Amino acid sequence: MTFSASSPVSFVRSAVDGEIARFVARRRAQLLEIGSELAPAVDALEAMLAGGKRLRPAFCYWGWRGAGGADVPGIHAAAASLEFLQACALIHDDVIDNSDTRRGLPATHKRLEELHERSGWSGSAADFGRGAAILIGDLCLAWSEDLYQASGLELEALRAGRTPFDAMRTEVMAGQYLDMLEQVRGGGAVEATLRVMHYKAAKYTVERPLHLGAALAGRHEDLSPVYTAYGLPLGVAFQLRDDVLGVFGDPEQTGKPAGDDLREGKRTLIVAETLERAGAADRAGFLRRLGDPGLDTDAVEWMRGVAEDCGALAACERRIDDYVEQAGTALESGLLDGSARSALADLVVAATARKH
Repeated sequence: MTFSASSPVSFVRSAVDGEIARFVARRRAQLLEIGSELAPAVDALEAMLAGGKRLRPAFCYWGWRGAGGADVPGIHAAAASLEFLQACALIHDDVIDNSDTRRGLPATHKRLEELHERSGWSGSAADFGRGAAILIGDLCLAWSEDLYQASGLELEALRAGRTPFDAMRTEVMAGQYLDMLEQVRGGGAVEATLRVMHYKAAKYTVERPLHLGAALAGRHEDLSPVYTAYGLPLGVAFQLRDDVLGVFGDPEQTGKPAGDDLREGKRTLIVAETLERAGAADRAGFLRRLGDPGLDTDAVEWMRGVAEDCGALAACERRIDDYVEQAGTALESGLLDGSARSALADLVVAATARKH
C-alpha cells in the first residue's frame, strides 16, 4: 500500500472530525442546560477545533497500526482526544503570546474580547477575553480526558495508554513554561532553544502520539525505541519548519501577518541561529527590533535579510534535512507493519514540506 504526502492524514481526518463533532454536540447540549450564555464559548471552542492539520491523531493512529492494531472506531476516538489537548495548548499559547490571530481568524481571546465589546459589558474587554480563553482552554483539557476514556477501547488498553498519555500532557506544559522562561531571560542560545523544542513540540507532536498508539495496541515496550528514533527528530523538524514559516512564510498560506513571530519576539531557533551568526552591528539591530509589535514591512524585510545573509536560514534548512534523514533511517526497522511504515514515511513529508 502506498500513500501520497497528504493521504495518511486525510485517511484519519474524516473519522477524527466525526468523533470530534459528535462529542462536542453532546457536550454543547450539556453546557446549554447550565446556561444559554455559554453558547459563544462553545462556538469559540468549535472554531478552534475546526482547523488544524490533525497530525497528532494521525501519528497516534499509524502508531497503533504499526503495532498491528486494526482499523476500529475506538482508535479514532482515542486519537481525536489529542485534538482537544492541542486546542488547549494553542488557546493558552495565544493568550501567553498575546497573538491576535490563529489560522487567519481571531484568536480565541480576541474573539471573546470582541463579544464583550459588542455586548457593551462593563470592565475591560481584553481582561474578559483572556480570562474566558483560559477557561475554554481548561475545558478542552478536561474534554481530552473525557473523550479518551469514552473512546470505546478495552479498559486494559486504555490503562496501558495512560503512561504516554499522561507524560505527554506534563511535557507540553513543562515545555511551554521553558519557552516562557527563555523569552523573559532574553535567551537565544541554540541549545536552550532546542531543549524547548524537544519538550514543547517534538515529544508532544510526534513521539508521544506514536507511543500512545503502540501502548493502546499492547506494544509500547518493544516499539517505543523505534518510535522515539523516528518521532523526536521528525518533531524537531516539524517545529523548525514552523519557525522558518513564522519569519519567511506567506501570510496567505500561514494565516498570520508576515514576520509575526518577529513582532512577538519569539526566541525560535532561526532567531537563535541569527544571533549567533550575525555580525555585531546586525546582531544589535536585530535585537533592537525583535519583539517590537509595531514592526513595519521594511523592518521585517531587513530582519529577514539578516537571517538569510548570515546563514541562519540555510542552517535551519540543513537541520531539517538532517532530522528528516534520521527519521527515515528509523523506519527501516523490521518491527513495523508494512502499510504503517509507508504511511509514516509519507507523514515525514506532510510534517516538513509544507507552507503553513
